[in-house]
Amino acid sequence: MSKVLFVVADGRIAAKELVARSTIALDELGIASHAIDLVGDPGEAASQLDEQTADLVISLGGDGTFLRCSKLAHHLDVAILGLNFGRVGYLLENPPSDLATPIRDLLSGAGHLEDRSVIDLTLSIDSHPRHVVVINEVTIERTLPGHTVRVKVAVDGHSFLEYAADGVVVASPLGSTAYNLSAGGPIVLPHLDVLVVTPVAPHLTVDRSLVVDGNQEVELQISGDRPAICVVDGVGVATLQHAESVSVRRHERRLRVASVAQTPAVSRLRAGLRQSHE
Repeated sequence: MSKVLFVVADGRIAAKELVARSTIALDELGIASHAIDLVGDPGEAASQLDEQTADLVISLGGDGTFLRCSKLAHHLDVAILGLNFGRVGYLLENPPSDLATPIRDLLSGAGHLEDRSVIDLTLSIDSHPRHVVVINEVTIERTLPGHTVRVKVAVDGHSFLEYAADGVVVASPLGSTAYNLSAGGPIVLPHLDVLVVTPVAPHLTVDRSLVVDGNQEVELQISGDRPAICVVDGVGVATLQHAESVSVRRHERRLRVASVAQTPAVSRLRAGLRQSHE
């Protein structure tokens, strides 16, 4: 029997009502479902998804909920459907009145799916490489207030620039509307296969983004004496010292994103930009 996992953000009433209606309809179709309510800070919320299993993940919240659910969907190698119950949803569709029918179609292979690039981060610390899946962005950030961090950026082993900045962001197309956008980076349509490198408040150097092909590898190395923190999708994962580095490239497995209304990406972006300024 197929299983659907509904993930609701912070007890949103409208989302819970849609889940309740959908659960009854899915049961009549012989489709099992389970719902959880994400609460707490990003780290606590993400931990609630540990050990969950499903054949389809449905995120009912904003982009933050979709981000955390995407990690689970990618790990399970199943599709994710993101429905907007948040204040801003650059990546999400408006929820339909009926979920049972599109869920049945998706589980039967008749629904609309699109592949999205995500990031494979390699942490090379203490000679023990560690791989981390990244949906939105990897950021190398300063740890000391009032000071910059120095970061050397190389592409496919070729030196590009050395930044003295508050940080350096490497974003996926999905993540281009997150920290990258706040730092002045470009909005990238989610179907493109690229990585975006954007400095955060750089000092006396180029302040424009670099867009590289998805097949290329970006290395970020700490070149100064001040340490930095490596942040993955808003959560710190390691502290980097002088000469330590991380490598970023496209993950070999894509994220499968489901669609109900098949709303064009530019329309979702336009709606999200309007919401963020209301």
